[in-house]
Amino acid sequence: MDDLEIRRLRADTPACEDILHFNNAGASLMPGPVVEAMNGVYKDEIQFGGYEAERRAGAELGAFYDEFAALLNAKANEIAYVENATRAWDAAFYGLPLASGDRIITHASEYASNYLAMLHLARRRELEIDIAPSDASGQIDVDALERMITPRTKLIAITHVPTQGGLVNPAEAVGEVARRHGLIYLLDACQSVGQIEVDVQRIGCDILSGTGRKFLRGPRGTGFLFVSGAILDRIDPPFIDLHSATWTGPDSFVWAEGAKRFENWESNVAGRVGLTAAARYARRIGVDRIEQRVAGLGTRLRDALAEVAGVTVHDLGLRKSGIVTFRKGDLDPGGIASRLRARAINVSVSSLPYARLDLGARGLGSLVRASVHYFNTEAEIEAFVAAVAEL
Repeated sequence: MDDLEIRRLRADTPACEDILHFNNAGASLMPGPVVEAMNGVYKDEIQFGGYEAERRAGAELGAFYDEFAALLNAKANEIAYVENATRAWDAAFYGLPLASGDRIITHASEYASNYLAMLHLARRRELEIDIAPSDASGQIDVDALERMITPRTKLIAITHVPTQGGLVNPAEAVGEVARRHGLIYLLDACQSVGQIEVDVQRIGCDILSGTGRKFLRGPRGTGFLFVSGAILDRIDPPFIDLHSATWTGPDSFVWAEGAKRFENWESNVAGRVGLTAAARYARRIGVDRIEQRVAGLGTRLRDALAEVAGVTVHDLGLRKSGIVTFRKGDLDPGGIASRLRARAINVSVSSLPYARLDLGARGLGSLVRASVHYFNTEAEIEAFVAAVAEL
């Protein structure tokens, strides 16, 4: 991306000029076309009411499936709209055919909500959870993972880009292992979709969940789910309503075709339209180009922070994302975030409750999370690093 294109993209988001935004992994800045799409639905709701507004948005609601199928290299009937990433992940996970004695393999970088769900289902069904070790770089050790597989192993579930650092787990290599052993593969792509190319065919995952509000720059309270047609009928959705199934007789029903069986009838129509617009916006820019830009800015930020006295960058992995985590001396990361916010610089904080296995093993209670996106500039990185140096 050249300077002219960056200026054009920033023009879609006037807020870029008011605050230095380095918390895109935690909260997106919605571009103008996304806001306009949502406002169109809100205006129709005000003027015509909810049902008519939804009818008028029918074309965009239908386009959602095509846009995400193209974004993820999936089929439209393998895509579902779900209210958020956690519920998308839960909708598939809680329906998996797991029985007493079955084993799940995950990694220390797994997101807290996902691991809590594993603990919850392990308690209900007497499952076993195995933690694959990290390799020397801190990413999941794929060879060790394969050696851990037993006849009772049924599921591999990992997070592609963990919330607490720049690590990009080797999702494709894990997919190869899952295919060799005939295991179900569930991938949390909450932080990866929108900043790196995510191709479900190349990765080889059976299930993928994500959100609209992070690097995809969509609205909050929106999420999406991919479920491969090859595994669809092996999952018994944990919830049902008149949208996900049809009541065919007093004592019978049939599930909706494809992944729509994981959806609810009641949903945020404006959010769904906004999420569709966000996917279209990212595809128009080109996810490959977004990935190149974000990775370059992330490297530049890490290198610059590493030169600041007292600052330690804590990102892991052979491949790194646009999420950059660090500490400065004995300063409290929450305090750093507050002091930066007072200077109109937004960052996030990753803390132990969100990544207990990972941060706990590293002896880290919390980290400052300073994430970049394609609309950030080199000048903003310099200003940010200077502000951290002054703390």
